[in-house]
Amino acid sequence: MHKRSFLKSLSILAAGASLTSTPLMAAQNSSGHTLIKPKALTKGGTIGVCSPAAATAEHADIILAKGVIEALGYKARLAPNILARRGHLAGTDAMRANDLNNLFSDTDVSAIFCLRGGSGAARILPLLDYTMIRNNPKPLMGYSDITALHNALLAKTGMISFHGPNASSEWNPFHVEQFKSLFEARKHMHYQNLPKADDELVNTKYLTQTITPGKATGRLIGGNLTVLTALAGSDYLPDFNGAILFLEDIDEAPYRIDRMMSTLKLMGALDKIAGFVFGDCNECKPSRGYGSLTLDDIFADYIKPLGIPAYRGAMIGHIKRQFILPVGALIELDANKGTLKMRETVFS
Repeated sequence: MHKRSFLKSLSILAAGASLTSTPLMAAQNSSGHTLIKPKALTKGGTIGVCSPAAATAEHADIILAKGVIEALGYKARLAPNILARRGHLAGTDAMRANDLNNLFSDTDVSAIFCLRGGSGAARILPLLDYTMIRNNPKPLMGYSDITALHNALLAKTGMISFHGPNASSEWNPFHVEQFKSLFEARKHMHYQNLPKADDELVNTKYLTQTITPGKATGRLIGGNLTVLTALAGSDYLPDFNGAILFLEDIDEAPYRIDRMMSTLKLMGALDKIAGFVFGDCNECKPSRGYGSLTLDDIFADYIKPLGIPAYRGAMIGHIKRQFILPVGALIELDANKGTLKMRETVFS
């Protein structure tokens, strides 16, 4: 779901960002934790749903989320405060953090779906019980503002989580196939964009573009660009050393994309990564009356000089069909083919 405007006003503390030198390739994160894998989802088990960020404006979202989980063949457990509201947030910070903590500690819950994104997930990061979560690893899935949780969980516990549709997203056969292949069949996923549509002569909707050719292997980190850079200077970011960085965004003018890429450069993150993939940038158009860099210009300025394998156009982001990606897992990127491939199992 969409980020809210307060993220744009957060101060980006690029100078003095806390990034350690512990290699991700050694399966450790910035806090020195060994990587841990969540327990596999119990078929027909219970999936908890909470709203760690923005409130839902529609009760229909709750019905939709419950229906999605039941259609997948599981039982839904709604967190107690899922319909709470404080301003734009889904209840107070304590309410939202308690809901997430309780779902992790509940032994009857096999996985956690976030209801939606929006904004506010970063506010609860200091209130999460990371020791308890590390001792009760289970799959957590969501995207957009949930980027804050993915990165904090990896940095603070070393746990793999999943960047994919929220519970109230528009689930479709593509998402179902991704879910069943990854969570139930436990396949080593090979992420490659769909071929051209039947009414296209050549592939335009799912086109990938190589920025720099080559292959790279590293631990997958990233998510929404705005949310990721809003964590700069905190200890809720994992180590970028040797990582494959994936990014996406929505409704951001190119000059703001440029500013956030500059933040990643200034904090030293870009110089540490082994590979780069950019997904979709939905409605990322220049404002009327402004001259503007293009996204091609921005990637030429920040990514091309790194000399690392990189491509753009992956099915990641605020789009109808998106990959379900294991954040923290070992991934091989092939920039020539425009693919990502899991190099390890992601469940214990």
